[in-house]
Amino acid sequence: MYCSAIIDSASSYLVRFFTGFSLASFVSTQFWMSSMFSPPKVGLANGVAGGWGNLGGGAVQLLMPLVFEAIRKIGSTPFTAWRVAFFIPGLMQTCSAIAVLAFGQDMPDGNYRKLHKSGDMHKDSFGNVFRHAVTSYRGWILALTYGYCFGVELAVDNIIAQYFFDRFGVKLSTAGFIAASFGMANIVSRPGGGLLSDWLSSRFGMRGRLWGLWVVQTIGGVLCVVLGVVDYSFGASVAVMILFSFFVQAACGLTFGIVPFVSRRSLGLISGMTGGGGSVGAVLTQLIFFHGSKYRTETGIKYMGLMTIACTLPITLIYFPQWGGMFVGPRPGATAEDYYNREWTAEERDKGYNTGSVRFAENSVREEWRSGSQSKHTVPVGSSPANV
Repeated sequence: MYCSAIIDSASSYLVRFFTGFSLASFVSTQFWMSSMFSPPKVGLANGVAGGWGNLGGGAVQLLMPLVFEAIRKIGSTPFTAWRVAFFIPGLMQTCSAIAVLAFGQDMPDGNYRKLHKSGDMHKDSFGNVFRHAVTSYRGWILALTYGYCFGVELAVDNIIAQYFFDRFGVKLSTAGFIAASFGMANIVSRPGGGLLSDWLSSRFGMRGRLWGLWVVQTIGGVLCVVLGVVDYSFGASVAVMILFSFFVQAACGLTFGIVPFVSRRSLGLISGMTGGGGSVGAVLTQLIFFHGSKYRTETGIKYMGLMTIACTLPITLIYFPQWGGMFVGPRPGATAEDYYNREWTAEERDKGYNTGSVRFAENSVREEWRSGSQSKHTVPVGSSPANV
């Protein structure tokens, strides 16, 4: 980030390329939250962490022009002012990284180094983790669908200010404020999606989480289509954009309410696949609908909404043997413990390497399907889910 100010040649753009690696911290955060919080609260935890992180995108759209103007007014040229302005987010990023190292803890039981040294945690091989991740069709489906909620969010961040400036002739500062409001909705929308996922789980189990994601993301796609259609009205476009932002960002929170249940052994890679799907979806959407002059921007927005609706349909194919899917109930006799244990060999299970997976399976008891009237589990005092 700091070196961006000294770019003066084509080769220097490598600096910006490596700056992009910092975006991977999103995946690390989602993995961290999924490791630290139990199943009943993991959706909200991921939603708050991810949503408030994405909130920074909206804040930057709003604040960076003000910072630029402040620096320019104290005597800097525009050429220098924007470079100096980028030191501020760079400093904030540095402080955040130091805070994580100083105050963060890897797992509820302690840090990895201490747990490995004491023998309380097995150091897994990358080959096994990779194999279980890439062979999980559930992980690939979530990567696809995330490409058309978070990916769409990123694409809109890139085009929405210019769209309102060109289409409705508003001031650039007004267009920037509208664009900022889209990103800043993350302060409530993505956590709201995570909270909704947890609530649906408490009422209907995993099938509730799946239905919630499909419904919310599909509504987001419909609103995206509407945004492209109401290009004749500035007021209607702003109103629809705000509604659209809530649904598309809530779908991101709902997605990471499901991701932690796909795999425990390969949780980090599954999170990475899903997060990467969002970035790939953004790039493809930008290239297909908004690159060059093939489509007018409002037409591209409409087609992007149709693509969102279509790419959300594969959620119907996600099925957990122990919990069921959207249209099919659980397999008789299937258990969460069996589902997570199949990632480990008999020898690994004998050595206790699967302890964390078993503990998570015990705590995920409420993901079982039930009707709304059977939404509360009764756990005797002094008992754990494993003993019920």
